[in-house]
Amino acid sequence: MKAEARREEILSLIGNAERPLPAGILAEKFNVSRQVIVQDIAILRVGGYDITATNRGYVLNTKVRASRVFKCRHTFGQIVDEGNLIIGAGGRIEDISVNHRLYGKISARLGLYNRTHVEELYRSLKSGASKPLMSVTDGYHYHTVTADDEKTLDEIEKKLREAGFLIEI
Repeated sequence: MKAEARREEILSLIGNAERPLPAGILAEKFNVSRQVIVQDIAILRVGGYDITATNRGYVLNTKVRASRVFKCRHTFGQIVDEGNLIIGAGGRIEDISVNHRLYGKISARLGLYNRTHVEELYRSLKSGASKPLMSVTDGYHYHTVTADDEKTLDEIEKKLREAGFLIEI
């Protein structure tokens, strides 16, 4: 397969994937090295495609999805409940941010697209290696949540409110 055709196929695979696609999986599919895939992604980016590399793989950011920011507050022990509520209702948790009084807005990409991702995040935080970002603001934090449509985001908002996690802005 020629490089140009491979790049078109990579773009199609990433664009239609339900979750990030790792370079290793793409390399196996095309029978090339992981480095060749990394170079292909770099060329696609130069070509104007908005591709993000996450710790789980590549994501094409041009998918049209509804997006909303929710201000939430809960305890450390409720991280899984909040994540599963959002994902169970059809949402994806793209990031987390806090407004620190001294440092301003601090944010981190999460890319939580299924319950396994939520569990992995919780286990990582529970190990004690790092503290959750929300801990610097007494549990207050913001999530950018995406979904297929506004109706789904409305349902997520309703469920967050019912669970007591939503802070009205």
